[in-house]
Amino acid sequence: MSNPISVVVIGGGYAGVMAANRLTSHQDLTVTLLNPRPRFVDRIRLHEHVARGSEAELDFARILNPRVRLDVGSATRIDSADRMVELEDGDALPYDYLVYAVGSTSAAPRVPGAAEHALPLAGLEQARRLREALLASPDALVTVVGAGPTGIELAAELAESGRRVTLLCGTLLAPSLHTRGRDAVAQRLADLGVTVLQGDGTEVIAVDAHSVTLADGRTIPSGITAWATGFGVPELARRSGLATDAAGRLLTDETLTSIDAPRIVATGDAASPSDAPYRMSCQAAMQLGPQAAETVLSRIDGRAPRPVEVAFAGQCLSLGRRGGLFQVSGRDDVPTPLVIRSRGGAALKRTICGSIRWELAMEARHPGAFRWWLREPARGNRVADVQHDATIAMLDVHEHAVATSGDA
Repeated sequence: MSNPISVVVIGGGYAGVMAANRLTSHQDLTVTLLNPRPRFVDRIRLHEHVARGSEAELDFARILNPRVRLDVGSATRIDSADRMVELEDGDALPYDYLVYAVGSTSAAPRVPGAAEHALPLAGLEQARRLREALLASPDALVTVVGAGPTGIELAAELAESGRRVTLLCGTLLAPSLHTRGRDAVAQRLADLGVTVLQGDGTEVIAVDAHSVTLADGRTIPSGITAWATGFGVPELARRSGLATDAAGRLLTDETLTSIDAPRIVATGDAASPSDAPYRMSCQAAMQLGPQAAETVLSRIDGRAPRPVEVAFAGQCLSLGRRGGLFQVSGRDDVPTPLVIRSRGGAALKRTICGSIRWELAMEARHPGAFRWWLREPARGNRVADVQHDATIAMLDVHEHAVATSGDA
């Protein structure tokens, strides 16, 4: 009897769990989920954990198919030639196929003093440190740097709990929303007493233990500085010698297969199909996870994998426990003028957050049950635009090299 095919999934976030569960639909596979911690982290609830101690973890047993073996550990390198995942403890996991689902982390701050004095919240440990700092200094002024969804949600939660909060936008409040959505967010933050600084000169250029300095020269007092300026990805793919995009995501084709390691399939925030990645989000991860698994299953069964299909419905923001907003978008993730706000937006946000856990559990109980929307209608054009831009950039570099070499 031949040995079963081994599939290792690196990363137990939304995409990794969905991929691992979908893989169990094939009876001849062993599926191992490698994750640094023994419990699932519900990242879309981290701002609630910071502000009011809400539970942001979940037992994997509730959302993983029993056939998935959970291995608690961290990968340090992928040996794609010998098909091995090297682990931090010196051990190694062999694989026949690998699903790269390492997710995202806080972007490394480049502002002087930020690494020493600002507290990010992209991961559970970071969120815990921020919560501990807040509990230790209940009267401290709080400055939130970054006015994307993470910064907005955190600022609203803290202000609703009675904190004095300043939100530094750098440029524009909620830039991914339609103007109607931005106006609604601005009004809610004003009602909560959040001081919002946006526009030219509000970029942070320095952070120290007691203040934040802006590009226009202003100094903002800050007892606690929360850093929410964006996300980066782990260096695992780059460190392993695999092709990545400029941000470090694993470069794949449109079936999510690594362009230089056909036994490796990427998914979630750390995947860059055709160098045109989707917005880092739970919404994309929940769709990309099952498709990465389907690509692996297709290759095992000798079928041609299908191209990636992801479509968006919108963005939802919690603005404290009694407020929220749902920004409706087209399937191509472009925001529309339609916005659901106030208590309706809050109720919809709570429903969506609850449905995520339900969908994970449903896929665990019934692998293959989860279905995603129709393909993004402009995907082909978007990929073509990215490839065109890359070609132009290469030609520009070549022409510059020729001109400066004296061989023109």
